[in-house]
Order: sequence, then C-alpha cells, then structure tokens
Amino acid sequence: MAYEPPTHTVERSMRATLGVKTVAGIDEVGRGAWAGPVTVCAAVTGLRRPPEGLTDSKLITPKRRTRLAAVLTGWVTCYALGQSSPEEIDGLGMTAALRLAALRALDGLPEPPDAVILDGKHNYLAGGGPWQVRTVIKGDQSCVSVAAASVIAKVRRDGEMAEVGAEYAPFAFADNAGYPSPVHRSALEELGPTPLHRMSWSYLDSLPRWQHLKKVRNPDDSGEQLGFDF
Repeated sequence: MAYEPPTHTVERSMRATLGVKTVAGIDEVGRGAWAGPVTVCAAVTGLRRPPEGLTDSKLITPKRRTRLAAVLTGWVTCYALGQSSPEEIDGLGMTAALRLAALRALDGLPEPPDAVILDGKHNYLAGGGPWQVRTVIKGDQSCVSVAAASVIAKVRRDGEMAEVGAEYAPFAFADNAGYPSPVHRSALEELGPTPLHRMSWSYLDSLPRWQHLKKVRNPDDSGEQLGFDF
C-alpha cells in the first residue's frame, strides 16, 4: 500500500506563526509493550527533502526500516534518544515516564530546540520545559521530523530488545520487542516476568500464578490508556 510521504508543512507553519527557528520532532516507541523501556527520539531535520520512503516506522518492513534508519542518522541535522526504564514506568506511571524520556532526549541535543512537535494528541511534555509544543495526530506519517524520530527510535529499541533477547530466549524479544504476542504470553505463564517486565501492567491480572507480583501503579497516571503503538 502506498502512503503519502511526510512534509514540512507543520514545521514551516510553526516557524511562520510562532517565530521559531529550530523545531524538533518527537516520537516514542514501547508505550504499549509488556517489557523493556519506553524510548523517545528527538530529531531536528531542517527543511531539506527527506530520504525516499520515509514514513511512520510501523508502516515499514523491518529490513527497510533498518536501512532507512542508517540513512536518517546521517541525514538529520541532529538527533538524540532518551529512555525510561521499566522500573521508572512502574514508579512514575507512563505519562511521567514519557515526559522523562522525552526530556532526556531533548537534553541530548546539541542545542535546545525552540519548539517541539509531538506525535499524537496528548502533550505529555506539559510543564516539562520552555519549548512551545504542538501535538499532531499521526504526526509520524505527516511531519518529516516526527517520522524521522519514529524510525530512529523504533530501530534503536528493537535492536536493544533483540540483544537482551538472547538471555531470555523463551520470550522471543527479538521477534516481539517486548510487545504482546502468543509466544510472549506463553513464556510469561510458564516462567513469570523477567527483570525487563513492567510489573504494574494489567497483563499480570490474567496470570493467576504471577499476579501477586503486580505493583500498584501511580493513581494519577492514565498509563496504557494513552494508547498503543503496536
């Protein structure tokens, strides 16, 4: 299926209407996973023509995504990644964990951007910094900088989960990256959660043998209700 390529329309609009110069696109991966960190990428792309085939990372095959990420890391003006660990997700709740990971990514840029584009409709950066923020639903398909962040974040996190997957072979993290899957669920039922698992997640409610391990989530957080990206 063909998809419309992303454009710089939002980036240009923010420059024109807000008077900003540097706009960073931000996207996350791992929000809906049972295991592993949530990873956020902040990417500044300028207004140059993007590499061929750029779109939301979930719409690209793994092989193409890996090749495209290798191109993007050299093409973008700059980028940085930030993560929140499973322990931080359990302790803070997903909204605060996303904010923490995004702030870590933004702090990793050579210079702070003037404005930020967030994929989706939830401004989880609210109160987190001096940037002007614009949320864009399906920004990873429509905005060049967000699409670039989407691909880089996805490839980086998938690679990390594949690396740790060797230690937890029954969970097939190299295939599912910590997301729900039949193999993942079967391993959980038999072996219980690993140190990589989020222990406040609702998947434990359906695992009678292990549900006593569940941690109480931050009551002020909407957690998984923010949405999934698998």
